[in-house]
Amino acid sequence: MNCRVMFYVQHLLGIGHLKRAALLADGLLDAGIDVCVVLGGRNVPEISFEGCSRVLLPAVHAADATFKLLLDEDGRPIDDAWRDRRAARLLSEYQSLQPDALLIELFPFGRRMFAFELMPLLDLARSARRRPRILCSLRDILVPSSRPERDARAIACARMYFDQVLVHGDPRLVPIEASFPPIAGIADKLLYTGYVAAEAATPARPAGSRGAQEGEVIVSVGGGAVGASLLRAALAAKPLCRLAHHPWRLITGPNFPAQALAEADWPPPPGVFVERWRADLPALLSACALSISQAGYNTVMDVLIAGARAVLVPFAEAAESEQTLRAQLLERHGRAVVVNPAELSAESLAAAIDRAMSLICDPLDINYSGARTTAQIVEASCTTAGGDRG
Repeated sequence: MNCRVMFYVQHLLGIGHLKRAALLADGLLDAGIDVCVVLGGRNVPEISFEGCSRVLLPAVHAADATFKLLLDEDGRPIDDAWRDRRAARLLSEYQSLQPDALLIELFPFGRRMFAFELMPLLDLARSARRRPRILCSLRDILVPSSRPERDARAIACARMYFDQVLVHGDPRLVPIEASFPPIAGIADKLLYTGYVAAEAATPARPAGSRGAQEGEVIVSVGGGAVGASLLRAALAAKPLCRLAHHPWRLITGPNFPAQALAEADWPPPPGVFVERWRADLPALLSACALSISQAGYNTVMDVLIAGARAVLVPFAEAAESEQTLRAQLLERHGRAVVVNPAELSAESLAAAIDRAMSLICDPLDINYSGARTTAQIVEASCTTAGGDRG
């Protein structure tokens, strides 16, 4: 019988978590594992989890980058009755599936506001007659809480409920303790999988006015929910930099605010193409003159694998430190030029673009096999599912 995995994923603002989860799911499927993905965020049609069964919980999203207010599908603040219904649905789906492995993205090191449904799920799984292997899926860099007692509770929860914590990174670039020192308390549970990245892409070639052109400047902002300022600065920087005469392609992301798009000064100037989504972004990057982006996990992996010169403007609102640390790491390795988002302007971005064109992007010696290694770990876990694991 195939290994059955329930994979819980909750995205709230951007789509980075969702995209990385989709790559992990592809790796699990390639290993012959049956995957049921439990999705709790708004639908992103561009990320479909093809080949997986899907459980769509009542969708929730963050009102803004502070993540303090959660809204339901109709834009109303969630309440206790909503939480109770969603928690009951999640437990029912678990009981129907009876997975061999339960893979939970980020919690308990993030998504603490979903403890209302995840703690009952963990209690149910832990007490099951045929107990599944319980695994946590973590990116390479975490954001510590401003309250140390919360981090201590996360460590205690991981120690009590989780068999292994899978870190989708490589300690040769950044050990997870660098961003989250308390995790050293469960060092015996940590397994580094390597980075989760798409396969190396064939460089894109010209294909008419909407196709890729070699030498393009690719400006991308992930999901787009917080990318408007970078896109505006890029348009203003174009005539000021040495790549002014190259074609520029701006990719807004599926969550780019409709109002911001409507308020933009369209049509864009000659030589600038604007699109909401490109599934072939890795291929575009492999043929580009320069990448300009934030410093999210997935985009940075695409840039590194493509060997592209890069300017990074990390998202750093509301005490978010993840992207800043990742951007600084790449700058120290000579793989990017970083612009402080607080100092972002047409002039500062144009200057960074000119500096970036002198970068020599030698490959970094890091592990990109995170999806395949994760599948191997999960598959091995399935063989030991059931019984008391302590």
